[in-house]
Amino acid sequence: MHGWVGKILWVDLGKAELNEETLDPQVAKDYIGGRGLGIHYLLKGLDPKCDPFSTENLLVMATGPLTGTGAPTGSRYMVMTKSPLTGAITCSNSGGYFPRELKRSGFDGIVFMGRAESPMYLWIEQGKAELREASHLWGKNTHDTTDLLLQETDTKARIACIGPAGERRVLFASIMNDRDRAAGRSGVGAVMGSKNLKAVVVRGKGKISLADKIGFKTLNKQILDRFKKEVSETPLGLTINGTAGVVAATQNFGVLPTKNWQQGTFEGWENIQGERLTENFLVKNSACYGCPIGCGRKTKVSNQEFAGEGEGPEYETIYAMGSNCMIDNLAAITKANYLCNELGMDTISMGATIACAMELVDRGFLPEDEIGRSLKWGDAEALV
Repeated sequence: MHGWVGKILWVDLGKAELNEETLDPQVAKDYIGGRGLGIHYLLKGLDPKCDPFSTENLLVMATGPLTGTGAPTGSRYMVMTKSPLTGAITCSNSGGYFPRELKRSGFDGIVFMGRAESPMYLWIEQGKAELREASHLWGKNTHDTTDLLLQETDTKARIACIGPAGERRVLFASIMNDRDRAAGRSGVGAVMGSKNLKAVVVRGKGKISLADKIGFKTLNKQILDRFKKEVSETPLGLTINGTAGVVAATQNFGVLPTKNWQQGTFEGWENIQGERLTENFLVKNSACYGCPIGCGRKTKVSNQEFAGEGEGPEYETIYAMGSNCMIDNLAAITKANYLCNELGMDTISMGATIACAMELVDRGFLPEDEIGRSLKWGDAEALV
Protein backbone atom coordinates (compact mmCIF):
# COMPACT_ATOMS: atom_id res chain seq x y z
CA MET A 1 0.00 0.00 0.00
CA HIS A 2 1.20 3.49 -0.76
CA GLY A 3 1.61 5.72 2.29
CA TRP A 4 1.50 2.78 4.68
CA VAL A 5 3.95 0.16 5.89
CA GLY A 6 1.10 -2.34 6.09
CA LYS A 7 1.74 -3.74 9.57
CA ILE A 8 0.25 -3.28 13.04
CA LEU A 9 2.07 -4.63 16.10
CA TRP A 10 -0.06 -6.16 18.86
CA VAL A 11 1.64 -6.30 22.27
CA ASP A 12 0.07 -8.41 25.02
CA LEU A 13 1.95 -7.12 28.05
CA GLY A 14 0.39 -9.64 30.44
CA LYS A 15 1.55 -12.61 28.38
CA ALA A 16 4.69 -10.89 27.04
CA GLU A 17 3.59 -11.84 23.52
CA LEU A 18 4.07 -9.84 20.33
CA ASN A 19 2.13 -10.47 17.14
CA GLU A 20 2.06 -8.73 13.78
CA GLU A 21 -1.17 -8.01 11.92
CA THR A 22 -1.31 -7.13 8.25
CA LEU A 23 -3.14 -3.84 7.85
CA ASP A 24 -6.27 -4.39 5.78
CA PRO A 25 -6.15 -1.94 2.81
CA GLN A 26 -9.89 -1.35 3.18
CA VAL A 27 -9.47 -0.45 6.85
CA ALA A 28 -6.67 1.95 5.94
CA LYS A 29 -8.99 3.56 3.39
CA ASP A 30 -12.08 3.68 5.60
CA TYR A 31 -10.28 4.91 8.73
CA ILE A 32 -7.78 7.39 7.33
CA GLY A 33 -4.98 8.52 9.60
CA GLY A 34 -3.76 7.63 13.07
CA ARG A 35 -6.96 8.76 14.74
CA GLY A 36 -9.03 6.65 12.39
CA LEU A 37 -6.90 3.56 12.96
CA GLY A 38 -7.05 4.11 16.71
CA ILE A 39 -10.84 4.35 16.64
CA HIS A 40 -11.02 1.18 14.52
CA TYR A 41 -8.99 -0.89 16.98
CA LEU A 42 -10.74 0.52 20.04
CA LEU A 43 -14.17 -0.21 18.58
CA LYS A 44 -12.97 -3.65 17.58
CA GLY A 45 -11.40 -4.75 20.85
CA LEU A 46 -12.46 -2.48 23.72
CA ASP A 47 -15.29 -3.02 26.20
CA PRO A 48 -16.75 0.50 26.52
CA LYS A 49 -17.64 -0.20 30.17
CA CYS A 50 -14.12 -1.19 31.21
CA ASP A 51 -12.14 0.66 33.87
CA PRO A 52 -9.49 2.80 32.11
CA PHE A 53 -6.84 1.34 34.43
CA SER A 54 -7.96 -2.26 33.96
CA THR A 55 -6.14 -4.83 31.85
CA GLU A 56 -9.07 -4.72 29.40
CA ASN A 57 -8.30 -1.18 28.27
CA LEU A 58 -6.26 -0.79 25.10
CA LEU A 59 -3.58 1.78 24.38
CA VAL A 60 -3.07 2.51 20.69
CA MET A 61 -0.21 4.43 19.10
CA ALA A 62 -0.86 5.05 15.41
CA THR A 63 0.53 7.04 12.50
CA GLY A 64 -1.15 8.22 9.29
CA PRO A 65 -0.37 7.88 5.57
CA LEU A 66 1.63 11.14 5.48
CA THR A 67 3.76 10.34 8.52
CA GLY A 68 7.39 9.85 7.55
CA THR A 69 6.92 10.98 3.95
CA GLY A 70 8.33 14.46 4.47
CA ALA A 71 4.96 16.12 3.94
CA PRO A 72 4.97 19.46 5.82
CA THR A 73 3.48 19.13 9.33
CA GLY A 74 2.98 15.41 8.66
CA SER A 75 5.18 14.00 11.42
CA ARG A 76 2.47 13.27 13.99
CA TYR A 77 1.26 10.20 15.82
CA MET A 78 -1.92 9.59 17.78
CA VAL A 79 -2.32 7.95 21.17
CA MET A 80 -5.82 6.62 21.76
CA THR A 81 -7.38 4.88 24.74
CA LYS A 82 -10.27 5.11 27.20
CA SER A 83 -9.43 8.16 29.28
CA PRO A 84 -9.19 7.91 33.08
CA LEU A 85 -9.93 11.64 33.20
CA THR A 86 -13.12 11.72 31.13
CA GLY A 87 -14.25 8.10 30.94
CA ALA A 88 -14.58 8.44 27.16
CA ILE A 89 -12.42 7.53 24.20
CA THR A 90 -9.64 10.07 23.91
CA CYS A 91 -7.06 11.00 21.32
CA SER A 92 -3.84 12.80 22.19
CA ASN A 93 -1.25 13.55 19.53
CA SER A 94 2.36 14.62 19.35
CA GLY A 95 4.99 15.49 16.78
CA GLY A 96 8.77 15.51 16.66
CA TYR A 97 10.78 12.67 15.12
CA PHE A 98 9.35 9.70 17.03
CA PRO A 99 6.35 9.36 14.65
CA ARG A 100 8.56 9.11 11.58
CA GLU A 101 10.90 6.66 13.28
CA LEU A 102 8.01 4.46 14.42
CA LYS A 103 6.83 4.11 10.85
CA ARG A 104 10.35 3.61 9.48
CA SER A 105 10.91 0.89 12.08
CA GLY A 106 8.32 -1.21 10.27
CA PHE A 107 4.90 -0.53 11.79
CA ASP A 108 2.02 1.85 11.15
CA GLY A 109 0.86 1.47 14.72
CA ILE A 110 1.04 -0.45 17.98
CA VAL A 111 -1.82 -1.80 20.09
CA PHE A 112 -1.00 -2.51 23.75
CA MET A 113 -3.22 -4.77 25.83
CA GLY A 114 -3.03 -6.25 29.33
CA ARG A 115 -0.56 -5.31 32.06
CA ALA A 116 3.03 -6.40 32.50
CA GLU A 117 3.94 -8.08 35.81
CA SER A 118 6.88 -5.72 36.19
CA PRO A 119 7.99 -2.52 34.40
CA MET A 120 8.89 -3.12 30.75
CA TYR A 121 9.79 -1.15 27.66
CA LEU A 122 9.26 -2.04 24.01
CA TRP A 123 12.27 -1.95 21.69
CA ILE A 124 11.66 -2.00 17.93
CA GLU A 125 14.53 -2.06 15.47
CA GLN A 126 14.04 -2.46 11.74
CA GLY A 127 10.86 -4.52 11.99
CA LYS A 128 11.96 -6.64 14.96
CA ALA A 129 10.31 -6.03 18.33
CA GLU A 130 11.01 -7.25 21.85
CA LEU A 131 9.96 -6.43 25.41
CA ARG A 132 12.74 -5.57 27.83
CA GLU A 133 12.95 -5.17 31.60
CA ALA A 134 12.55 -1.57 32.79
CA SER A 135 12.59 -1.79 36.60
CA HIS A 136 15.81 0.23 36.66
CA LEU A 137 13.98 3.05 34.87
CA TRP A 138 10.89 3.11 37.09
CA GLY A 139 10.78 6.32 39.11
CA LYS A 140 13.08 8.25 36.78
CA ASN A 141 11.97 11.40 35.00
CA THR A 142 11.46 11.50 31.25
CA HIS A 143 14.81 13.13 30.46
CA ASP A 144 16.85 10.64 32.50
CA THR A 145 14.82 7.77 31.05
CA THR A 146 15.50 8.98 27.53
CA ASP A 147 19.23 9.34 28.15
CA LEU A 148 19.55 5.86 29.65
CA LEU A 149 17.55 4.19 26.88
CA LEU A 150 19.67 5.84 24.21
CA GLN A 151 22.70 4.27 25.87
CA GLU A 152 21.03 0.85 26.11
CA THR A 153 19.66 0.68 22.56
CA ASP A 154 20.87 3.03 19.83
CA THR A 155 21.98 6.64 20.14
CA LYS A 156 19.89 7.44 17.06
CA ALA A 157 16.72 5.82 18.41
CA ARG A 158 13.59 7.83 19.16
CA ILE A 159 11.79 7.40 22.45
CA ALA A 160 8.30 7.92 23.89
CA CYS A 161 8.12 7.43 27.64
CA ILE A 162 6.32 8.30 30.84
CA GLY A 163 7.64 9.92 33.98
CA PRO A 164 6.70 9.61 37.66
CA ALA A 165 3.26 11.14 36.97
CA GLY A 166 2.33 8.32 34.60
CA GLU A 167 3.70 5.68 36.96
CA ARG A 168 1.53 7.07 39.77
CA ARG A 169 -1.49 7.30 37.46
CA VAL A 170 -1.95 11.04 37.74
CA LEU A 171 -5.17 11.56 35.77
CA PHE A 172 -3.54 14.07 33.42
CA ALA A 173 -0.20 12.32 32.96
CA SER A 174 1.34 12.65 29.51
CA ILE A 175 3.53 10.56 27.22
CA MET A 176 6.69 12.47 26.30
CA ASN A 177 8.63 11.79 23.12
CA ASP A 178 11.88 13.28 21.81
CA ARG A 179 12.43 14.59 25.36
CA ASP A 180 9.98 17.51 25.33
CA ARG A 181 7.23 16.68 22.83
CA ALA A 182 4.01 15.68 24.53
CA ALA A 183 0.97 13.56 23.87
CA GLY A 184 -0.36 15.44 26.83
CA ARG A 185 -4.11 15.34 27.07
CA SER A 186 -6.66 13.19 28.94
CA GLY A 187 -4.30 10.96 30.90
CA VAL A 188 -2.83 8.74 28.19
CA GLY A 189 0.37 8.59 30.26
CA ALA A 190 -1.57 7.29 33.25
CA VAL A 191 -2.98 4.43 31.16
CA MET A 192 0.53 3.63 29.94
CA GLY A 193 1.72 3.60 33.55
CA SER A 194 -1.15 1.33 34.61
CA LYS A 195 0.16 -1.20 32.10
CA ASN A 196 3.67 -1.06 33.61
CA LEU A 197 4.93 0.18 30.26
CA LYS A 198 7.71 2.70 30.78
CA ALA A 199 8.73 3.46 27.21
CA VAL A 200 8.58 2.68 23.51
CA VAL A 201 11.94 2.89 21.73
CA VAL A 202 12.08 2.77 17.93
CA ARG A 203 14.81 2.72 15.30
CA GLY A 204 14.43 2.09 11.58
CA LYS A 205 15.54 3.02 8.09
CA GLY A 206 12.53 1.85 6.11
CA LYS A 207 11.10 3.92 3.27
CA ILE A 208 7.46 4.87 2.75
CA SER A 209 6.03 3.90 -0.63
CA LEU A 210 4.55 6.74 -2.69
CA ALA A 211 2.18 6.27 -5.62
CA ASP A 212 3.56 9.27 -7.52
CA LYS A 213 6.98 10.36 -6.29
CA ILE A 214 7.38 13.19 -8.80
CA GLY A 215 3.88 14.54 -8.19
CA PHE A 216 4.36 14.31 -4.44
CA LYS A 217 7.67 16.15 -4.62
CA THR A 218 6.16 18.89 -6.80
CA LEU A 219 3.20 19.40 -4.49
CA ASN A 220 5.48 19.37 -1.46
CA LYS A 221 7.54 22.20 -2.92
CA GLN A 222 4.43 24.25 -3.63
CA ILE A 223 3.24 23.81 -0.06
CA LEU A 224 6.67 24.62 1.37
CA ASP A 225 6.90 27.81 -0.69
CA ARG A 226 3.46 28.88 0.48
CA PHE A 227 4.30 28.09 4.10
CA LYS A 228 7.42 30.20 3.88
CA LYS A 229 5.55 33.14 2.40
CA GLU A 230 2.30 33.05 4.37
CA VAL A 231 3.10 31.32 7.66
CA SER A 232 6.75 31.28 8.60
CA GLU A 233 8.00 34.78 7.85
CA THR A 234 4.97 36.97 8.51
CA PRO A 235 5.07 39.24 11.59
CA LEU A 236 2.69 36.92 13.44
CA GLY A 237 4.30 33.81 11.96
CA LEU A 238 5.03 30.86 14.21
CA THR A 239 8.69 30.77 13.19
CA ILE A 240 9.44 34.07 14.90
CA ASN A 241 7.78 33.68 18.29
CA GLY A 242 6.35 30.16 18.19
CA THR A 243 2.85 29.48 19.45
CA ALA A 244 3.59 31.91 22.28
CA GLY A 245 2.87 34.62 19.72
CA VAL A 246 -0.81 33.72 20.06
CA VAL A 247 -0.85 35.41 23.49
CA ALA A 248 -0.94 38.86 21.88
CA ALA A 249 -3.63 37.85 19.41
CA THR A 250 -5.96 36.36 22.03
CA GLN A 251 -5.42 39.36 24.30
CA ASN A 252 -6.36 41.71 21.46
CA PHE A 253 -9.52 39.72 20.71
CA GLY A 254 -10.45 39.55 24.39
CA VAL A 255 -10.26 35.77 24.59
CA LEU A 256 -7.05 35.21 26.59
CA PRO A 257 -8.05 32.84 29.45
CA THR A 258 -7.57 34.85 32.63
CA LYS A 259 -8.32 34.35 36.33
CA ASN A 260 -9.62 30.81 35.88
CA TRP A 261 -11.63 31.81 32.81
CA GLN A 262 -13.40 34.67 34.60
CA GLN A 263 -11.88 37.24 32.24
CA GLY A 264 -10.72 37.43 28.63
CA THR A 265 -7.91 39.95 29.02
CA PHE A 266 -4.89 40.08 31.32
CA GLU A 267 -3.21 43.24 32.54
CA GLY A 268 0.22 41.59 32.60
CA TRP A 269 -0.03 40.01 29.14
CA GLU A 270 2.95 41.90 27.70
CA ASN A 271 5.25 40.21 30.21
CA ILE A 272 4.28 36.72 29.04
CA GLN A 273 3.85 37.21 25.29
CA GLY A 274 5.93 35.49 22.62
CA GLU A 275 8.24 38.45 22.07
CA ARG A 276 9.39 38.28 25.71
CA LEU A 277 10.05 34.55 25.39
CA THR A 278 12.12 35.14 22.24
CA GLU A 279 14.03 38.08 23.72
CA ASN A 280 14.83 36.59 27.12
CA PHE A 281 14.89 32.80 26.91
CA LEU A 282 15.13 31.53 23.33
CA VAL A 283 18.25 29.51 22.51
CA LYS A 284 17.15 28.29 19.08
CA ASN A 285 14.14 27.14 17.11
CA SER A 286 13.27 23.47 16.72
CA ALA A 287 11.01 21.70 14.26
CA CYS A 288 9.26 18.39 13.77
CA TYR A 289 10.47 16.19 10.92
CA GLY A 290 9.65 17.71 7.53
CA CYS A 291 8.11 20.89 8.96
CA PRO A 292 9.26 24.26 7.56
CA ILE A 293 7.78 26.33 10.38
CA GLY A 294 10.05 25.50 13.31
CA CYS A 295 7.64 26.76 15.98
CA GLY A 296 9.42 24.78 18.72
CA ARG A 297 11.46 26.75 21.25
CA LYS A 298 14.69 25.48 22.79
CA THR A 299 14.86 27.73 25.83
CA LYS A 300 16.99 28.45 28.88
CA VAL A 301 16.19 30.42 32.03
CA SER A 302 19.21 31.91 33.79
CA ASN A 303 17.20 33.54 36.58
CA GLN A 304 18.59 31.91 39.74
CA GLU A 305 15.16 31.39 41.31
CA PHE A 306 13.71 29.63 38.27
CA ALA A 307 16.83 28.40 36.45
CA GLY A 308 16.52 25.55 33.97
CA GLU A 309 16.52 24.60 30.31
CA GLY A 310 14.39 22.57 27.95
CA GLU A 311 11.74 23.24 25.35
CA GLY A 312 8.76 25.60 25.40
CA PRO A 313 6.51 26.84 26.81
CA GLU A 314 3.76 26.81 24.19
CA TYR A 315 0.83 29.24 24.11
CA GLU A 316 -1.49 26.86 25.96
CA THR A 317 1.01 26.44 28.79
CA ILE A 318 1.54 30.19 29.04
CA TYR A 319 -2.15 30.94 29.45
CA ALA A 320 -2.79 27.94 31.73
CA MET A 321 0.06 28.71 34.13
CA GLY A 322 0.21 32.42 33.40
CA SER A 323 -2.83 34.57 32.74
CA ASN A 324 -5.29 31.98 34.04
CA CYS A 325 -3.42 32.07 37.36
CA MET A 326 -2.86 35.85 37.10
CA ILE A 327 0.90 35.20 36.93
CA ASP A 328 2.98 37.48 34.71
CA ASN A 329 6.40 36.00 35.56
CA LEU A 330 7.51 34.25 32.36
CA ALA A 331 10.58 32.73 34.02
CA ALA A 332 8.35 30.96 36.56
CA ILE A 333 5.95 29.78 33.85
CA THR A 334 8.85 28.41 31.80
CA LYS A 335 10.33 26.63 34.82
CA ALA A 336 6.95 25.07 35.66
CA ASN A 337 6.76 23.89 32.05
CA TYR A 338 10.17 22.22 32.37
CA LEU A 339 9.11 20.45 35.56
CA CYS A 340 5.88 19.14 34.03
CA ASN A 341 7.74 17.82 30.99
CA GLU A 342 10.25 15.98 33.16
CA LEU A 343 7.53 14.53 35.39
CA GLY A 344 5.42 13.62 32.35
CA MET A 345 2.44 15.78 33.24
CA ASP A 346 0.07 17.83 31.07
CA THR A 347 0.84 21.52 31.51
CA ILE A 348 -2.66 22.62 30.49
CA SER A 349 -4.50 20.50 33.06
CA MET A 350 -1.86 21.30 35.68
CA GLY A 351 -2.34 25.02 35.14
CA ALA A 352 -6.12 24.65 35.16
CA THR A 353 -5.94 22.75 38.45
CA ILE A 354 -3.80 25.45 40.07
CA ALA A 355 -6.06 28.22 38.75
CA CYS A 356 -9.11 26.42 40.15
CA ALA A 357 -7.39 26.04 43.54
CA MET A 358 -6.51 29.74 43.54
CA GLU A 359 -10.14 30.66 42.91
CA LEU A 360 -11.35 28.30 45.63
CA VAL A 361 -8.95 29.96 48.08
CA ASP A 362 -10.00 33.41 46.90
CA ARG A 363 -13.69 32.58 47.44
CA GLY A 364 -13.07 31.02 50.85
CA PHE A 365 -13.96 27.45 49.88
CA LEU A 366 -10.43 26.08 50.35
CA PRO A 367 -8.60 27.12 53.54
CA GLU A 368 -4.90 27.77 52.99
CA ASP A 369 -4.02 25.83 56.14
CA GLU A 370 -5.30 22.71 54.36
CA ILE A 371 -2.88 23.39 51.51
CA GLY A 372 0.02 24.17 53.80
CA ARG A 373 0.97 27.44 52.14
CA SER A 374 -0.38 30.66 50.69
CA LEU A 375 -2.05 30.32 47.28
CA LYS A 376 -2.95 33.79 46.06
CA TRP A 377 -3.67 34.94 42.52
CA GLY A 378 -0.40 35.83 40.81
CA ASP A 379 1.87 33.87 43.17
CA ALA A 380 4.70 32.72 40.89
CA GLU A 381 6.53 30.92 43.69
CA ALA A 382 3.43 28.85 44.48
CA LEU A 383 3.21 27.81 40.82
CA VAL A 384 6.67 26.24 40.88
